[in-house]
Amino acid sequence: MFHFYTVCAVSLLGANADLKLDIPVGKIFVFELMRETFQNDFEPLSKLYAGRLYNDPMVFKCNLQNFPDLPEWLRFTQRHPYDNGFLYGTPTSAGKSIIEIYAINKRSYDTTRQKIMLNAIADPKEKTLPYQAEFFIKLREIEKVLPSSVQDEIKQDLQKLWKTEALEIVNISNALDRGGRVPLPLAGHFEGVYVKVGSTKYFSECLLRVLTPEYQRQCKTGAKIKIPGGCNYCNIPSNCITWCKTELFDLSKPTPAPPAPTMGPGILENMGDFDPPESPPSRDFFLDYIVTVIVPLALAIILSLLLAYIMCCRREGVAKRNAMTPEIQLYHHHTIHGNSDELRCMAGGRSVTPPQSTLPMFNFRTGERAPPLHSDSPSIPLIMAQHDPFCDTLPRK
Repeated sequence: MFHFYTVCAVSLLGANADLKLDIPVGKIFVFELMRETFQNDFEPLSKLYAGRLYNDPMVFKCNLQNFPDLPEWLRFTQRHPYDNGFLYGTPTSAGKSIIEIYAINKRSYDTTRQKIMLNAIADPKEKTLPYQAEFFIKLREIEKVLPSSVQDEIKQDLQKLWKTEALEIVNISNALDRGGRVPLPLAGHFEGVYVKVGSTKYFSECLLRVLTPEYQRQCKTGAKIKIPGGCNYCNIPSNCITWCKTELFDLSKPTPAPPAPTMGPGILENMGDFDPPESPPSRDFFLDYIVTVIVPLALAIILSLLLAYIMCCRREGVAKRNAMTPEIQLYHHHTIHGNSDELRCMAGGRSVTPPQSTLPMFNFRTGERAPPLHSDSPSIPLIMAQHDPFCDTLPRK
């Protein structure tokens, strides 16, 4: 029998009141954080009578008092700000834990706090269920399995599979907490949930088929496992289990104690105080210096000398190059150079007005230039022709 706790939105027990819950060790614990309870704390009842009823999105933050995280056995989940939150887990040892719950109103950004004291009690009369089995439900998510109605549906299917009604849910865990992959945000993709149940009755024949070598060999090869005949008790498709991830735990057999540590060479005998050496032995670093410094330096010098010889001493020279060139080719080369020099001299002696771009104060972007300076030169500047296109620019006597 699992324990499911729900906070009721009553006026005498508001969100700021402290709650004390006694939970048994070794059994699933589920506590639902109802948004209506905290909404009543954000909006007093006087506003509700005035016709202002809000359904604000809320985000819950839970932690152990004076600590940043929850206890190791306790988990919290909330899928959406418009969904309720769940605290769930299975206590492994007796003790008290004070859980602080902070509710943040995403509309008004108000914050309220609630403290819950969880008192895990270990009943000496109740022993650990000797036979336990863990099943993987692929088409479920953790917040959809935690409500009591869904747990009843899963429990009924597992009771038929185990062929006993003396069955209790021991633990429920998210597949992501067990190293599972985050599913794609598409329809038909779910995170998956592990459900662990226990009973005082031995495993049924359907469950014992999981331990057969043929069944394990098929799971290792990745082949599609066919459900054994008479073992399909899945009434709701979303509650069907994955047979290859089913594990059986037989806790009725005593666990052998670990072997005692043996005296090895790493343990010092009782021979008085240890006297360490004063200083480590000396070491010669000359060979290391030669390998790391001298050898690279010698290689660099050799490569530099080789490069200088190739660049400076292996050049042919102008005389040697001309000696290897035909005379007709040298004659053409000198003729071209001579003609080019003669054309440059002739172009420099022309009396033609220089181009506008070579004139002083010429703006090559806009084509404008500053007014010409007055000069005694008989030539008329080109700029005068731009102001008066009918002006004769030739010099007159």
